Amino acid sequence: MAGDERRLQILRIAMRLFSQRGFRGTTTKEIALAAGVSEAMVFRHFANKEALYSAILDQKACVHDTLDPRLAVAEAIEHKDDRAVFEGIALEALNQLDCDPEFQRLLLHSALEEHDLAHMFWEKFVRRVYRSLGNYISERQREGAIVEVEPAVVVRAFIGMVMHHSLNNNFLNGIAARAKVGTPIRSFKAAAKGSAAKNAVKGHRNGSQKKSENTRRKRSRK
Repeated sequence: MAGDERRLQILRIAMRLFSQRGFRGTTTKEIALAAGVSEAMVFRHFANKEALYSAILDQKACVHDTLDPRLAVAEAIEHKDDRAVFEGIALEALNQLDCDPEFQRLLLHSALEEHDLAHMFWEKFVRRVYRSLGNYISERQREGAIVEVEPAVVVRAFIGMVMHHSLNNNFLNGIAARAKVGTPIRSFKAAAKGSAAKNAVKGHRNGSQKKSENTRRKRSRK
């Protein structure tokens, strides 16, 4: 196997083990054994375990850094279709996380072990969503389409719902199946992805409409 191919193979094996056991719970000896190479071969490509972990993070960060949630909902933002904006961002995030559950596990282990990956992901992806979606909400609030609630609070609640749904899909389905509690959690994705966004937007609009009605009533009394 060529050098670049061997390096990529080791990276893939290491990523799987790190996602299952975390950085501290995985040794280079275990990585070498799973890859079918000697530990010396691992060190030939990576100076130490930290260098190996950093290479995985760099690779994943490069992939996820290209993801811009605004691109998925650019048309909806232009047409000021509130439901399509929220639903589009939710679907894009869920699809990316479903396609790469190992990266989600890496993020969780990174947060628990206080590794730089969690901070890196926040700065390069989550903060971008906060900023772009928060700006959109502020604009729609000024236009009277969405009730006046702190945009950052709305975004945090929205992202929280999406992440919770993704965690259920990727980590709790197996538990639910083994416990025989009924329909697998993943089957709710199709229904939840639309209704959650619809209800969230409906709630904000209703609040905005009620506020506008109250304002008109106060003016008419005067």
